[in-house]
Amino acid sequence: MSTTGYRPIRSFVRREGRLTAGQQRALDELYPRYGVDWSGGRIDVAAGFERPAPLVLDIGFGDGDALAEIAAAHPDRNYLGVEVYRTGTGRLLRRIESEGLTNLRVLLADASELLRDGLAPASLAGVQLFFPDPWTKKRHHKRRIVQAEWLARVADRLQPGGFLHMATDWADYAEWMLSLSDAEPRLENPYGGYAPDAGDRPETRFERRGRRKGHEVYDLILQRVDV
Repeated sequence: MSTTGYRPIRSFVRREGRLTAGQQRALDELYPRYGVDWSGGRIDVAAGFERPAPLVLDIGFGDGDALAEIAAAHPDRNYLGVEVYRTGTGRLLRRIESEGLTNLRVLLADASELLRDGLAPASLAGVQLFFPDPWTKKRHHKRRIVQAEWLARVADRLQPGGFLHMATDWADYAEWMLSLSDAEPRLENPYGGYAPDAGDRPETRFERRGRRKGHEVYDLILQRVDV
């Protein structure tokens, strides 16, 4: 099949604000130290970390505050945060430097492409997806990152016993996530529905904004099982 003119469906639109001088300096000076170099092909998941440890992939970390808190609370794990926006990446790089977070690295890339091309099967101990763009209009649902194919790929990249933790403050997207994950045989839902609490996830800026609008927050915590 010809791929001439093919454009993949993106789950994001680049609309970042202007970089501050500090964020630009962090990208210039700190990304070479705390960023992961990836130009395609399989990535060395141990590269850049001081010691081997179970690896958790965090997709779309936003301003990076929640991810930094989680990494600080779990020094026994390594975390790789993947983001397409340079503003939040610059902010997180500065926090990694100031707090000495040796178990946290960042990558400026499309996470779906990384999952597809850059990660080996059973290479992840966990995947975190907190408050992705809900693409609320029905005609835009195809842009949602959570799709059947995406969930199948996540399940393949997770080690047996690994987790997938998703959160959203849009009820329609929560139902979408729940329905699709129920259809993926390698992902087990130990709660039979939404998790009773947020687990390891700290409150995020997106969550606070959603609650101010009266939105309920839904967490889905799934486990990779052998079938």
